[in-house]
Amino acid sequence: MVVSLVAAALTAASPASAPAAQAPDAPAMFVVRDADTTVYIFGTFHALDGRSQWFSPQVRGAFEQSGELVLETLVPERPQPGQITAPLRAPSVIPSASFLATTRLAINAGKAQGMQVGNGADMVLRRVAEAEGKPVECLETLQLQIDMFSRLPATPAAQATQPSATGSMDSLSRAMGEMQAAWKRGDQSVFVRMLGQLQQASPDTYRMMFTERNARWADWIRARMQAPGTVFVAVGAGHLAGPDSLLVRLAERGIPSQRVN
Repeated sequence: MVVSLVAAALTAASPASAPAAQAPDAPAMFVVRDADTTVYIFGTFHALDGRSQWFSPQVRGAFEQSGELVLETLVPERPQPGQITAPLRAPSVIPSASFLATTRLAINAGKAQGMQVGNGADMVLRRVAEAEGKPVECLETLQLQIDMFSRLPATPAAQATQPSATGSMDSLSRAMGEMQAAWKRGDQSVFVRMLGQLQQASPDTYRMMFTERNARWADWIRARMQAPGTVFVAVGAGHLAGPDSLLVRLAERGIPSQRVN
């Protein structure tokens, strides 16, 4: 899902700063471990332009060492009849009109930068894992995400979907490009700023999409560390930044993390 990316981009839609000098791609990756368990935590970008060389030897090495891949959720690539469409028809799980409008806006803005979900780090990791026969699990179900979307409050950014909002669309497109560039170089500061803007603009959306989910995922990792092995967890980069990040929630549970790139 591109949920985190959508909310992030909508609130960060401001003129982009000058791009930094070109450097090798190095998206942020962290690790937590104890005597017999290692959990790599990789921050992903859900839609990419396909030109990134982010699957570097370091990231690939951590991935190959891991016995399983864990993503935010698993979206069926070829849904069977009734598999997804039936639940979506239920009134209690229809995403809000505001969310659908802002999602369309963000997708269009991403496409203007050549970004596609099929090129996203999550999808690439999943395809490689499945090709290698590596188990792929998820931190939350697709139904849980759909239920969350249905409860998201309306956001002022949805107004930018009006035909007259060309300037807003251009600004959002630049913001998407800025965030992708920041992700490639492992710059967490852009996401910290974006999250602060989201929290100020819509505290309930921030709480539902980041604070509460990060706490649940930290509990999942803490429970997983009771069993030996090596796990590669991949979640949106926004979940690894700011004062309510997954890493902060882990530290509160006595599980310190270390950046490894």
